[in-house]
Amino acid sequence: MAILSLVIPCYNESENLPSLIERCATKVLLKDIEVVLVDNGSTDSTSEVLASLLPSHPNMRSVRVPLNQGYGNGILAGLRTCTSTYLSWTHADMQTDPADSIRGLELFEGVQNPHQLFIKGRRYGRPLGDVAFTAGMAAFEVLLLGQRFWDINAQPTMFHRDFFLSWISPPSDFSLDLFAYYMARRGHLNIKRFPVHFRERAHGQSHWNINWKSKMNFIRRTTAFSFKLRRSQASWNGREN
Repeated sequence: MAILSLVIPCYNESENLPSLIERCATKVLLKDIEVVLVDNGSTDSTSEVLASLLPSHPNMRSVRVPLNQGYGNGILAGLRTCTSTYLSWTHADMQTDPADSIRGLELFEGVQNPHQLFIKGRRYGRPLGDVAFTAGMAAFEVLLLGQRFWDINAQPTMFHRDFFLSWISPPSDFSLDLFAYYMARRGHLNIKRFPVHFRERAHGQSHWNINWKSKMNFIRRTTAFSFKLRRSQASWNGREN
């Protein structure tokens, strides 16, 4: 059994898949890692590309989500099929190298309590406007939730399986990144960050970071979930007291 499962949600990523699978085959699978590619309700030829390429790679498999219900839903569908000690996710667009998961896995080695460790990349090489947007969102979450956050949507995101099993009602959209980070903070996990190079997207288009209108939609959905988290936090604090 693999020690780490790397879940990669793929929504209309048929053009990126050959490069992604090749990168995983030559770098990621040199370690005891399985790669789970989630066809997240794609409407292009993603399923056909996966069916064609994956039989040559026994440590890679696919999960099919018939109807796209969000980025987070695709990740959760993949995570629920995994039995590895450590779980993780990253993106299919190759802006973050899937091989970064190897560097993240090394941070678990020699740790006395690995189930208390939460690992996340920290991006560099991004456009200044995107960095400013990230800083603004992080500042908002710090003020609202009273926890320290930075570069919330950076990948990979990595943790012990026990941490995943403790989640209750995780969100099905891009708020999953915030949810996991918040739960790690709330659970007093040891959070380690490591630098990852953020590259230009090779093919296709981002499904949220297209223009300022798409950013505003992202802000609206994220802030709605953030206020939901705050209400939940008040409820949890009340029960603990």
